[in-house]
Amino acid sequence: MADERTRAGERYATADLVAWLDALHVEHDGALREAFEAPDRHGIPAIQLGRSDAKTVYLLLRLIGARRVVEIGTLVGYSTLWLARATGPEGRVWTLEIEPRHAELARAHLAAAGCADRVEVLVGPALERLPRLESHGPFDAVFIDADKGNYDAYGRWAARHVRPGGLLIADNAHYFGKLLDPDSAEAAAMRRFHQEAAASFDTVCIPTPDGLLAGIRRG
Repeated sequence: MADERTRAGERYATADLVAWLDALHVEHDGALREAFEAPDRHGIPAIQLGRSDAKTVYLLLRLIGARRVVEIGTLVGYSTLWLARATGPEGRVWTLEIEPRHAELARAHLAAAGCADRVEVLVGPALERLPRLESHGPFDAVFIDADKGNYDAYGRWAARHVRPGGLLIADNAHYFGKLLDPDSAEAAAMRRFHQEAAASFDTVCIPTPDGLLAGIRRG
């Protein structure tokens, strides 16, 4: 039955249907549209969150009243803008991006949206930058959308620095359909991420096209 429901869901989610639902439930204003379309304009892979996934993250953060959020993987700031809006004017978002060009574009998009004052874009390898943020914690949420081979390490950091009742959210949790590949080191890291997240958080993997893990910190 579960397999049948999965196949039915895939069949029903036509491009036209998704576009109609996105337009209704995830309306883009100018700032969001600019950030969402920026990868195509600048020759950058369009690997940001999908529109409905981004709105899901936004709503989850609002549900817990998140004010202090860490994002691992900025790209050009589309997801960052959703995080900043979720936390509100009194919130604070720290976002980490390894590519300086991407970070520059993200800063421009955040400034154009009026959110630059609540977001700090940090450039460099996330595992090197994360320890410098620890004095700002504990955090209400950590959102991960970065290099897949380090998801397990990012998840461990989140487990140490998210407050009880706070959120862990991670995109690409299906690892592009290769999560169970026995010969892939990245797939093994992603499986460890799932297993360790489930040990520290009350978790679910939402069956979005790419898989969106969400968990509430125990304790």
